[in-house]
Amino acid sequence: MSETRKLYVRSFGCQMNVYDAQRMTDTLAKEGYVETDSPDDADLVILNTCHIREKAAEKVYSELGRLKKAQEVAGRQQMVAVAGCVAQAEGAEILKRARGVDLVVGPQSYHKLPELVADARRRGHNQRAGIVETEFPVEDKFDFLPPPTRAAINKRGPAAFVTVQEGCDKFCTFCVVPYTRGAEVSRPLPKILDEVIRLAEAGVREVTLIGQNVNAYHGLDAAGRSANLPELIRRIAEVPGIARVRYTTSHPRDMDDELIGLHRDLPALMPYLHLPVQSGSNRILAAMNRKHDRELFFEIVAKVRAARPDIAFSSDFIVGFPGETDADFADTMDLVQRVGFASAFSFKYSSRPGTPAAGMGGQVPEEVKSARIHALQALLDSQRTAFDTACRGRVLDILIEKPGRFPGQLIGRSPYLQSIVVEGPVEAIGTLAQVEVHGVSTRNLSGDIRGGEFFVERPARESRFIGQSEKLEA
Repeated sequence: MSETRKLYVRSFGCQMNVYDAQRMTDTLAKEGYVETDSPDDADLVILNTCHIREKAAEKVYSELGRLKKAQEVAGRQQMVAVAGCVAQAEGAEILKRARGVDLVVGPQSYHKLPELVADARRRGHNQRAGIVETEFPVEDKFDFLPPPTRAAINKRGPAAFVTVQEGCDKFCTFCVVPYTRGAEVSRPLPKILDEVIRLAEAGVREVTLIGQNVNAYHGLDAAGRSANLPELIRRIAEVPGIARVRYTTSHPRDMDDELIGLHRDLPALMPYLHLPVQSGSNRILAAMNRKHDRELFFEIVAKVRAARPDIAFSSDFIVGFPGETDADFADTMDLVQRVGFASAFSFKYSSRPGTPAAGMGGQVPEEVKSARIHALQALLDSQRTAFDTACRGRVLDILIEKPGRFPGQLIGRSPYLQSIVVEGPVEAIGTLAQVEVHGVSTRNLSGDIRGGEFFVERPARESRFIGQSEKLEA
């Protein structure tokens, strides 16, 4: 193995970037890179970027400037790489805008990091001849990525992301994903199962299947037949040790009856669905090229709630899209009122170069967008608060994920992705517990473990309750 070097990876944006960052770390581990929590003592810093919104991209350049100043103050040099969607979209422009970047690598090429980093190191930091690798390679990067070690999986905790699909064929007019991540590609079902089995054997109890359009999954099974997302979820739920399954992000056009029925029939599938709608106005949805209208969204919500009455919804919203009128925005507020969301992400529209919406007329003034986003977020916050408050007195199954801030505290996640604080021993991390919720704050819930007992999912799909005083198996 090469000499030990320190690696710092910072991710911006979506869950897929979190997953990609972990795989970058796994890939470079065999080259002698050890992860560090601070960029200040790192030999290699990777900024794994998001290009969905303008502010996300500008944060990257701000961070690059901060890194450069820190290097100058400390009198030391470190390699700096920009990865992800900003790298894919802007390529060599990054080298022009930010001094000190050694490597720019797109999201489809990070399996090449060892050779790219080695090449950049050979060139020398002072040559100012940074490397740009933003092609869409013919080979599947997943075929070249080493699996994470058991120690790495344990460090990341009992909940894990697993990429099953990348890219998007929908071409929403505001979105850069088809240009930065490419066309829809699904990983083969057996390879996903192999990854989940390794995770489960190392103590992972919950997996979230991720993709830019995850419910369009169509990977091949062992017989070479196309498998859909419901089949994949059912197979994953059968893996010994896996107790909970989630998936994100979905598109309304791909929410079919089979997937909706799975929410009724499979207890391991959590009662929480992130389903981006973006706008409540049919006119704006058409301008966005969303390929659905508000009526279809209402129909899906009704079907899912009929299948799983205790389900909670999350969504994405964009306000101030070009041409959005007060009436269009009123339609969005009406949709939110009628559906009710446990949580949501909302943003002011920002023009992304190269997208059709960037050249549209009717750009909404900034002060109008600001007023609308404040009104929308106030409504969404009130719905989230109401949902959390309604959980007071309920008994929820939580997955205990990590220690809390204070001795004796543990942090877990509810089926609805709420953070819940309880008291218990650190050995309970990775187990499930029934918690009666008694406290609700803006940041988390709190509660007591029923009977002080933890529910452990056994590899043979057997289970039992064990008390706090008994040593728990990881």
